[in-house]
Amino acid sequence: MPIARLAVKRGSDLAVSLVSLAFLATPFLIVALAVKLDSKGPIFFRQERVGKGGEPFRIWKFRTMVEGADRQGPAYDVVARRDSRVTRVGRFLRNSGIDELPQLLNVFWGTMSLVGPRPTIAYEVAHYDRIQRRKLLMKPGLTSLAIVSGRNALPLHERIRLDVLYVNHWSLWLDLKILLKTLWVVLVTRKGVYEDEDVRSFFEEPPVDTQDDGRS
Repeated sequence: MPIARLAVKRGSDLAVSLVSLAFLATPFLIVALAVKLDSKGPIFFRQERVGKGGEPFRIWKFRTMVEGADRQGPAYDVVARRDSRVTRVGRFLRNSGIDELPQLLNVFWGTMSLVGPRPTIAYEVAHYDRIQRRKLLMKPGLTSLAIVSGRNALPLHERIRLDVLYVNHWSLWLDLKILLKTLWVVLVTRKGVYEDEDVRSFFEEPPVDTQDDGRS
């Protein structure tokens, strides 16, 4: 991939994440307090994901589910519309997309980008074929082509196909279009916030010990 364009992409990630984190500092404190008062458990949810080149990293989100949610139902990344594990504050955070904003820290640190394929869980990567593994050629994104195309309303194999499509046709102009469309999807249509029945995937469920409940 062109080094110059990648440098511009990284520079944009640094600038936008730094300004955004400074602007969101006070709102983050308010959200953190609300999460802590609403239910028992840590403020942030952290989980190991697979990034560019297959390198593992920890993703940051505001916690939206009860402590020990993985022992009360499916994996953390499988959340139904009426999932009882989602807290009151967590439902608002998910519906508004605010729960994802701590990933700006990942963008600032360089483990993620503003736009890219969505971060992947290791047990899913283990099932990827040669073409699907192409999504690992770029840093994971805070938003993605899959998110603006339907996100959780799409079957997992379709989300992966869109991630690969993004990698194959990436450009700075495509990033800008996805960022602008993300505002519409997250703030207006809110399509695909939760998993629809029978759209998930052809992948098996992960073993319990691959989960991270955010306490470490």
